[in-house]
Amino acid sequence: MISALTEETVAPATVNNSKIIVRKANMQDIPALLGLINGYAGKGIMLPRTEFELSENMRDFMVAWDGRTLAGCGALHFYSPTVGEVRSLATAETHKKHGVGRLIIQALVTEAQTYGLDAIFAFTYVKDFFAKVGFHEVERGELPLKAWKDCLRCPKFNSCDETAVMRVLKPDRWQARHAVPPVLGVEDGLVVILPTVRR
Repeated sequence: MISALTEETVAPATVNNSKIIVRKANMQDIPALLGLINGYAGKGIMLPRTEFELSENMRDFMVAWDGRTLAGCGALHFYSPTVGEVRSLATAETHKKHGVGRLIIQALVTEAQTYGLDAIFAFTYVKDFFAKVGFHEVERGELPLKAWKDCLRCPKFNSCDETAVMRVLKPDRWQARHAVPPVLGVEDGLVVILPTVRR
């Protein structure tokens, strides 16, 4: 459970969002981020985060502010020199239909391109939104096994209902690196049992 976006929160903007500022998060954003993320965690939509976890990963986060109100957030977490994950993507209840999710994704994609990543991925309940911003559905086995570490503490680990999506940023490099499919469940010589997906 990484994203708190719903179909309603990622609908095309029907409210002027020109005053919303998207920027890299800083340590002063932590109280507002905790409120937003853990508010959704209390509803079982996202994984809860602690102040320590946010502090440790603050450089991953982008925030969208509308004046003094946190309108949304999202993070880009690196797994290798070529792949990153979009995570902790959330829009404030007060900013549904403001296009905040799209603004944050655009900022995260730009950051991924700046760092030279070949692709970014996400786990989501709103695959249609991600399709509109250039992602496509993929098999979970295509993703780095390290991406499953948060899944281990998720209450839905054995019955995950999220969809894995990916946006390839450098198609030629991505295809060249993945011409030979990896062995599912094996990384660094260790066999890993992935959770069963139930739909």
